[in-house]
Amino acid sequence: MNNWVSAVFSPTGGTSRIATAIAGIRMGERIDLTTPVAPRQLAPGTPFLAVLPVFGGRLPAIAVQRLKAISAAGNPAIAVVVYGNRAYDDALLELKDVLTSCGCRVIAAAAFIAEHSIVRSIAAGRPNAEDLETCIRFGAGIALKLDSGMECETVSVPGNPDYRPLPQIPVTPVVTDACGGCGMCARKCPTGAIPSANPRTTEASRCILCMRCVALCPRKARLLPPPVQEAFRTRLAAAASEPRQPELYL
Repeated sequence: MNNWVSAVFSPTGGTSRIATAIAGIRMGERIDLTTPVAPRQLAPGTPFLAVLPVFGGRLPAIAVQRLKAISAAGNPAIAVVVYGNRAYDDALLELKDVLTSCGCRVIAAAAFIAEHSIVRSIAAGRPNAEDLETCIRFGAGIALKLDSGMECETVSVPGNPDYRPLPQIPVTPVVTDACGGCGMCARKCPTGAIPSANPRTTEASRCILCMRCVALCPRKARLLPPPVQEAFRTRLAAAASEPRQPELYL
């Protein structure tokens, strides 16, 4: 039980930090869901940790598609979502349902907070030291549950089984004159929305506004237009008023 497999979708890094803290010394193979995933079967009994971000109250569709390439035969699973302090809505239930459809038994679940990927002032600095300590305790509690030798029951989590609609993406990051054409954004884009032959453009139909290209650009040449940033900031202002705390289901 000390060699967990994890699957993580972390475009800007916050989700990855939480996954690492939860698994701790139990971390074995990590599957990067920001890249294509070949179909595979988990080894019998291996604990499976899935950690995905919340975009508009749902899971990123591309991450769900890749997660579904992994199949199990009753493996114990831990469902974790990470959100930017607004709400996780139906995302945790959606993740539990996806893992169940893959053949897992979801024996633990949690929702953690990370810095908002679009409005960085919301939940700035999260996950902080206290968040990460909660992650560590959560992982230790799961390990005790698994090591007890008792049959672990599945957990109940909040959410509407009809799920809220997937959010529509009306904008994409733009490129400034600072762009040197290095192509890092194209190589790292989880959905292939940035053509490698012309990294100064973005295919709007593929972009999920994960903000990875903005976070990784060495010249800070990608950004959301200032009016769009301000619109997001105004819309999400209430989410910044009171810091939310992790919610654990164990």
